[in-house]
Amino acid sequence: MSKTGAEIIIDAFEKEKVGAVFGYPGGAVIDIFDLLYDADINFYLVRHEQGAAHAADGYARATGKTGVCLATSGPGATNLVTGLATAYMDSVPMVAICGQVPSSMIGNDAFQEADITGITRPITKHNYLVKNVDELPIVLKEAFYIANSGRPGPVLIDLPKDIQKSSTDVEYPDSVKIRSYAPTYEGHIKQIEKVAKAIKKAKRPVIYAGGGAVISDCHDELLKLVEKTKIPVTTTFLGLGCFPENHPLTLHMLGMHGTQYANYAVMETDLLISIGARFDDRVTGTLDTFAPHAKIIHIDIDPSAISKNVNVHIPVVGDAKNILTKLNKIVEPGDTKEWIETITKWKTEYPLYYKDTMNIIKPQFVIEKIYEVTGGDAIIATEVGQHQMWTAQFFKFEHSRQFLSSGGLGTMGYGFPAAIGAQVAYPDKTVFNIAGDGSIQMNIQELATAVNYKLPVNVAILNNGYLGMVRQWQELFYSGRYAGTCLHRNASCKQDCSTPGSYCPSEIPDFVKVAEAYSAVGMRITKKEDVVPALQEAIKIKRPVMMDFIVAQEENVYPMVPAGASLKQMLSGIS
Repeated sequence: MSKTGAEIIIDAFEKEKVGAVFGYPGGAVIDIFDLLYDADINFYLVRHEQGAAHAADGYARATGKTGVCLATSGPGATNLVTGLATAYMDSVPMVAICGQVPSSMIGNDAFQEADITGITRPITKHNYLVKNVDELPIVLKEAFYIANSGRPGPVLIDLPKDIQKSSTDVEYPDSVKIRSYAPTYEGHIKQIEKVAKAIKKAKRPVIYAGGGAVISDCHDELLKLVEKTKIPVTTTFLGLGCFPENHPLTLHMLGMHGTQYANYAVMETDLLISIGARFDDRVTGTLDTFAPHAKIIHIDIDPSAISKNVNVHIPVVGDAKNILTKLNKIVEPGDTKEWIETITKWKTEYPLYYKDTMNIIKPQFVIEKIYEVTGGDAIIATEVGQHQMWTAQFFKFEHSRQFLSSGGLGTMGYGFPAAIGAQVAYPDKTVFNIAGDGSIQMNIQELATAVNYKLPVNVAILNNGYLGMVRQWQELFYSGRYAGTCLHRNASCKQDCSTPGSYCPSEIPDFVKVAEAYSAVGMRITKKEDVVPALQEAIKIKRPVMMDFIVAQEENVYPMVPAGASLKQMLSGIS
């Protein structure tokens, strides 16, 4: 039966079992939206296309399914760019469909025309400009396959308006095979045997697990490996949750704001087993000093990631879950007793630390209480900044897909729409977005989305009046010159402010009033004793809640490895 391009889009959503579509209408996609009016598709109208991309991203990270977003041409499409780049950097499966001006007008500077395929080519796993409606069914099938196979990533489909209106008899295919694209899922058994021999021989082994371990859902296999071999585990920022952080062999996160004991362990290890990690600069510090005594094993589904940043001695290409399943059948433990004793000593001597106070709310305290009040079982999204690093440090993640945050790109404004996507996926789960007072304003308009669809996302703003992470760098490395980072600064301020907070206007914006303006619930918490009651009340309300925690203004994130330093050159923050 003949179908229009727009009908094929709806058909694809149904056949791919798309659980949610996030988007914003416009003239170049009005034919698709007209069909959405009657379709049995869960569509969520966001208030900005960037919010659509991040919501689709959050949905995908929380579920492992492909997130879908829909936008019009020109500015609608370009507003997706930051969200696509965020998903690309963190290997998140997403299909983005953009309207485009009619084929005959492409290249003529038509109204709301933008070369979105050209713009997004460096930040998508693949993209398409559909020129013939007969190609559309296979393009859609390929897009969903490419997005969520191998190393996942976003795929963009640029769809001219005339293609949406044109008809074809070509059916939507049941399967797809792309000759030039064949991801490797089964690791080579000879390489896996080499890994087993190296583990048996090692005296100071460390497992370094990244976002790829989360993507492959190898949580159980990793735990089994650790229990069998007694190898301690450190995770990257995006790997949080792939190994339970209350386990005695956890080292927690490593790198720039990782634990001291994780960084010490990596610097002293004789065997570093990387699982789904990419050795990025925030983890390694200076490359020539990273893991200097170690033989390095790298397990990754993406062959281009292996030996990209560090030389690897034993590469294993394939899906981590499959590889660990085979490894667990043959691996034998080495003698790690002394090594575990050394690490236990480090964990005792160098714990995560902050100086608590009676009167001022410390941001780390709020995160600890969110963990306690939720029993550690909530889905946690964050924006980007100090609050993001404190969340990684002080919320003990027990499960994969529990933590949603922009890692590679560091996108402010990511957390709130991502939390909305997660809440759509899991309407009965408790979802928190932990935010800074700067980054929450990037996509605060999505309060309307949360309210309209009755999504009880809890927003915990750690309000210190600054763009805190940049301010911290200014304090430590730029003589305390807080240029452009004080969010209370106004026309009457002195250039050389030496007493921040003493005469600054407060509540700009007033987050309680902002929440109420959107028909959400707003709370302001200024006393330490009110933190837990506020969190408990927010969870009970079952409506979108925005909590404004007034926290210590100039608290810093420690430990910290300065840019260009080795992992051993950490600043502890303890004087």
